[in-house]
Amino acid sequence: MTPADTSAPAGARAAIQWRKVMTLTASQALSLTGDYVLLVALGWTAVQLGGAGAITTLMLAGTLPRALTLVFSGPVTDMLGPRFVLLRTTSARALLLAAGAAVTLTTGWFWPLVVIAAIEGVLLGMGSPASQSLMPRLAEGDQLARANSLSAMVTRLAPIVGAPIGAWMIATGELWVAMAAVSVTCAVSFVGVFVVTRGMAGGTRTPGENMLRRSGDGLRLLRSQARLRWLFICAFCLDMAFGWPIDVALPLLVDGRGWGVGSVAVVVVAFSAGALFAGTMGALLAHRIPLLVRLVFSGVGIGVGILLMALMPSVTTLAAVGAGVGLMAGLNGPAIVTVYQQASPRARLGTAMSMLTLASIGTTPVSIVAFGALSAVIGVTATWLVCGVVALAAPAAALMALRQPVPATDAAEPATPADATQSATPAGSAQSATPAGSAQPSAAAGDADASPTQDVTPPARQAVTDPARQALGEPVPAPATAPGTDDDTAGTAEPVRAGQPTLAGAGRSA
Repeated sequence: MTPADTSAPAGARAAIQWRKVMTLTASQALSLTGDYVLLVALGWTAVQLGGAGAITTLMLAGTLPRALTLVFSGPVTDMLGPRFVLLRTTSARALLLAAGAAVTLTTGWFWPLVVIAAIEGVLLGMGSPASQSLMPRLAEGDQLARANSLSAMVTRLAPIVGAPIGAWMIATGELWVAMAAVSVTCAVSFVGVFVVTRGMAGGTRTPGENMLRRSGDGLRLLRSQARLRWLFICAFCLDMAFGWPIDVALPLLVDGRGWGVGSVAVVVVAFSAGALFAGTMGALLAHRIPLLVRLVFSGVGIGVGILLMALMPSVTTLAAVGAGVGLMAGLNGPAIVTVYQQASPRARLGTAMSMLTLASIGTTPVSIVAFGALSAVIGVTATWLVCGVVALAAPAAALMALRQPVPATDAAEPATPADATQSATPAGSAQSATPAGSAQPSAAAGDADASPTQDVTPPARQAVTDPARQALGEPVPAPATAPGTDDDTAGTAEPVRAGQPTLAGAGRSA
């Protein structure tokens, strides 16, 4: 066994900046909780002002600009860097909601709310890829899976905490109070982002670069890189399978069987509890759970669970199966995000994540329309079973993704300040001890003790193993080139690495 092989596990354990990860997670928790407070407060106000038409208009005003902005926000993040984007979008949201609080305090008109929702949708769409590109800069290898599981756990907690607070605030006060409170949470989140991103390198902007051309980078990535393409299909199938059953079919199924509206809440709570438990378990043990289990077996469990939910004879059994689906989704979501982040070119990470986010935001309405039309022909239960079959296509796509080689990553960006507890790769080593599954060398992740003289071997030269291929029982190919080979002749394919706040996106973390 080579020295790189023996040192990889120890490097994987050390390659995480826990202090910054915890700060970022706390910042995300506060921001997401505020989002749910605002969502409930705005929705209830819209219903009072104009009924179903008003709330539909308000939701479209927030979601459509966000989806359209995602086409450009990924390339913008890659060009300018996540710190540049997040500091501006977060501060702009704080100012927007503060101004919105002042407007709603002085007027009871509906259309200012539509304008505020549209602008906030643009800001959220701009900031989403930048936010999702931070974790790979703070954690490597198997530790990235733990960090993403922690983030997913926060995603599950946010609606549980934020929705009741929003309902209480709008019931006991007025909309401007909720807006002012969320403005404060955005300001605190800004401080957290400022601390976490301090010292991070900027983007990869080149003189004369065409933004219009770069806006298509996400589609070009999917076309050129099979691993990303199969992962995208996996996430797309899960989001398609979840959208209609959770948002539309569950109330219809419960009502058709005469179980009462409270049964919907019971099932949703059971699902959330399962997902929350999985997120907690993943934050502690994701690096010890095989990727094949987290990504493929859990996907099979989700598909089978969706099939069973349509056939359950009682609320108790439906809730029990829902909890199991939530548990599988809580494992599967962070795994998809982690492998997708690790397989994405470093210089196009923001673009890649914008496509993954777009899969969730753009899929839910398609799911509702397509399966809603199908249910009018074959019925709710039969259509729900079709959704389960669609979900079962996701683990097959995940298995195909793991069989694809990972393209060589871009050059590492300059090191960033890290926690004092971080350990660095020994300088002058013949080969890098980068952990299997890492998206970049440890210096790129911000090791605390990395020095300018440290030997950071390019990824295409590392003699590391592929845990995904080991899990699948496949032979591990030799490195593309031998140490010392010029970068110009390095291989282009390198099999080195593997592995929102709505229930419709539960197939992966938002």
